[in-house]
Amino acid sequence: MHEELENFERNHVWDLVEPPPNCRPIGTKWVFKNKQGEDGMVVRNKARLVAQRFYQKKGIDYEETFALVACLEAIRILLAFAASKGFKLQQMDVKSAFLNGFIEEEVYVRQPPAFESARFPDRVYKLRKALYGLKQARRAWYDRLKSFLLKSGFVMGSVDKTLFLLSRSGDTLIVQIYVDDIIFGGSSHALVSSFAEQMSREFEMSLMGELQFFLGLQIKQGPEGTFVHQAKDILKKFDMGDSKPMTTPMSTNTALDADEDGEAVDQKEF
Repeated sequence: MHEELENFERNHVWDLVEPPPNCRPIGTKWVFKNKQGEDGMVVRNKARLVAQRFYQKKGIDYEETFALVACLEAIRILLAFAASKGFKLQQMDVKSAFLNGFIEEEVYVRQPPAFESARFPDRVYKLRKALYGLKQARRAWYDRLKSFLLKSGFVMGSVDKTLFLLSRSGDTLIVQIYVDDIIFGGSSHALVSSFAEQMSREFEMSLMGELQFFLGLQIKQGPEGTFVHQAKDILKKFDMGDSKPMTTPMSTNTALDADEDGEAVDQKEF
């Protein structure tokens, strides 16, 4: 929790002010999460202060909220493209990404629970930047990151607006963004390293190395190709971790009939 609030201070997210007349500050609350790695082990404990957006009123606390997010199909195409070109994809995570997004509206929030000022308990925070939970937070972060990439010489994809390309001296760097997770790779190690350093100077980053786990997909990149599976989530969830692997999931010769007396299955789970 202290680390989270220190991020706020470093990013100059807010100012403690007297509440203006008729001010209805948005509530805040703490959210705790254990972040897991590919093997399901806890790699980090996270505490996040979020805004209770159900307090927000359109036209007062926010206007536009839509932000583009990469779809799973785009990630799979990127994996296939990188494998065909021999790129080794890397992954980075922006620490407290939404705290980098500037907001245009005048927004006030209550002081964090358990961290109220002893001297000024009745004051509120006026936001300079987006807070997690705000309706416009994703949009503000996407706009900030997009502006930075375009200024750095990248070209945004004409179909997928979360894909950015940089061409330099015959080499190519490709970047795919999914909120605060960024996948990148290229034909030149120097170009990839330069991009990682550039991002680290602009934002607080966690460089996670080779892409291994993303959006529930486990990814193995090797000289023979890229292997994508979901053993951690899907197989364990349905208790099929010890099942015999098959190239074809079921016999191609079996004739199936409806089980009239069987128990109904929730098709959404499949």
